[in-house]
Amino acid sequence: MKDHAHHHDHHPEPGHEAQHATTAGRDHSTTTAAPAPVSHDHHEDASDDDHVVHSHGKHAGHSTAMFKDRFWLTLALSVPVVYFSPMFGHLLGYMPPVFPGSAWIPPVLGTVIFLYGGQPFLKGGLNELKSRTPGMMLLIGMAISVAFVASWATTLGIGNFDLDFWWELALLVAIMLLGHWLEMRALGSAQGALDALAALLPDEAERITETGTEIVSVSELKAGDTVLVRSGARMPADGTVVDGQAEFDESMITGESKTVLRSPGDSVVAGTVATDNTVRVQVTAVGDDTALAGIQRLVAEAQASSSKAQALADRAAAFLFYFATGAGVITFIAWTLLGSLPDAVTRTVTVLVIACPHALGLAIPLVIAISTEQAARAGVLIKNRMALERMRTVDVVLFDKTGTLTKGEPELKDVARVDGVSREELLALAAAVESDSEHPVAQAIVRAARNQGLDIPRASDFTSMTGRGVRATVDGRTLQVGGPTLLRELGITEPGSLAASTRAWMDRGAAVLHIVDRDRILGAVSLEDAIRPESRQAVAALQRRGIKVAMITGDAQQVAQAVGAELKIDEIFAEVLPADKDKKVAELQSRGLRVAMVGDGVNDSPALARAEVGIAIGAGTDVAMESAGVVLAGNDPRAVLSMVDLSRASYQKMWQNLVWATGYNIIAVPLAAGVLAFAGVVLSPAAGAVLMSVSTIVVALNAQLLRRVKLNPSEVR
Repeated sequence: MKDHAHHHDHHPEPGHEAQHATTAGRDHSTTTAAPAPVSHDHHEDASDDDHVVHSHGKHAGHSTAMFKDRFWLTLALSVPVVYFSPMFGHLLGYMPPVFPGSAWIPPVLGTVIFLYGGQPFLKGGLNELKSRTPGMMLLIGMAISVAFVASWATTLGIGNFDLDFWWELALLVAIMLLGHWLEMRALGSAQGALDALAALLPDEAERITETGTEIVSVSELKAGDTVLVRSGARMPADGTVVDGQAEFDESMITGESKTVLRSPGDSVVAGTVATDNTVRVQVTAVGDDTALAGIQRLVAEAQASSSKAQALADRAAAFLFYFATGAGVITFIAWTLLGSLPDAVTRTVTVLVIACPHALGLAIPLVIAISTEQAARAGVLIKNRMALERMRTVDVVLFDKTGTLTKGEPELKDVARVDGVSREELLALAAAVESDSEHPVAQAIVRAARNQGLDIPRASDFTSMTGRGVRATVDGRTLQVGGPTLLRELGITEPGSLAASTRAWMDRGAAVLHIVDRDRILGAVSLEDAIRPESRQAVAALQRRGIKVAMITGDAQQVAQAVGAELKIDEIFAEVLPADKDKKVAELQSRGLRVAMVGDGVNDSPALARAEVGIAIGAGTDVAMESAGVVLAGNDPRAVLSMVDLSRASYQKMWQNLVWATGYNIIAVPLAAGVLAFAGVVLSPAAGAVLMSVSTIVVALNAQLLRRVKLNPSEVR
């Protein structure tokens, strides 16, 4: 790819490529391919959900694998406990087999389940008690502890109670472990973003010494050292080019896939790739002082600022904890005062056990599990539970332009010619000169000629002229294709008829290339970043749902305005430097707007993490995917609409399930407490347990209705 430079010269002021990058010279493949070889392994490690250990919240110190392992073992142990339980046998009308020691199967296995399967809930409940923030863990811990003590009292014949809750204890622990396992799987990992960023740095560098070069660890480099960066290698630190020039792929930092020519005196950044030549670079910053480390800090800070939301179920659990304990205390006091201590104990235990809602434990995890599965089928990978919950509240969707709303690759837009040269002839000649070039702009010209069925003549003596253009011999004529720098070097001025067209193209921010035969201009072509056809539908459909659409880009104002006008976008942020993208998200948030950000480059990571919902598109870098709560497997922006519709539908299901689960408890607990005992209506422990199971089934079936939501991006209207 030695000819990368030749299409970067259409700017009036060379050297401002990073700030005023135009759409034309972008090769989307560089955005996707560059970071992958280095960071892919880290990405997999970081996002292996089974082994992610959470560091805060109710799941501090828990991993998904831990809940999964405990669930399967608890389920296996629960089968004999339930089967040999006299209460369960009585309910279903069968007699469990009796043999020496059979009566001890439920208590022994039930104790193992309580100590092993129930451990996360007992620990979590203690932590909630210490921090005075009662929630689901304390509610579960209390219910299984009461069931455990009451069941042992019954087994040992203490107090003549009929409170054989072993089967209920086993199923309660199994169902709660399942709920938490599903929930943890949906949570995803935030830490992976920082791992993927660190993976962009090479492990070693080639330092230049007085006698030659030596391979050293990157950690040994210090400011002032000179390093040799070979073609295809990554920069180990920030620095300044002192010898040689090369095209640098900076997509992992800027998000813009166009390579940038860096010559002596120019700054280069750690993690970027020299694509075509070897250069010598003097190190100016290492370690924590590099631009990459700065992005890491922004990501960490933004992630911390986005993780303060609390799950809906926890609030419901806190309410139920106070409700259940209050009801338990009142029940015990009331029945004791009525002079019936055995009834007081039985009713209180029943209240405390059935107040722990199986249905509530599954209400939200089940909805999340089904919605994430449904989303995955539509190419939307949900990594963070809160992203799904927040999407329905979003006021504005902020799209990164390149590769998201646009294809991120140039497309031939227009052809202008001088008299005596036909449009077809001009395009065929341009394609012939460019046919040996691998540059995306060259490929766009050749593709356009082929699509129009033109006969492309053979070219020979192809030469790439760094920073100016390309040259080749076609039918005995020496032809050159290049931008304004080529014309200045040849000392030729374009004719007025041509200048009118090219000026209009440049005003739109298009890349303009001239086709020159010796010292005569034959014509010019314009290339622009192609807008995805789906983008128009996505923008219009979001606006129909009452959501504003904004666009952010590092491109020049005129490029952004042209795309914005074509797509009817509400607000445009142009010429935004990579480090400032998350400031624009913060600016929108300061206006009271809730923001969903859609992007793909490493430089988008802080913005993705800062937004209420971060959505990385699948062609993006590993790190962008790690920072985002949602990853779109494809590049179809309409998939954002699937997210909105799914979020609204799943929120509705969550509320329905919470109302059902909580409402069931509000009715069942007083009945278990015996408020209607005077009328002969008493909810026995067994009946309460069965009703609780029915409640769980209702919640599960209701969550299944989510499967009816249409999420295929092509069907979203």
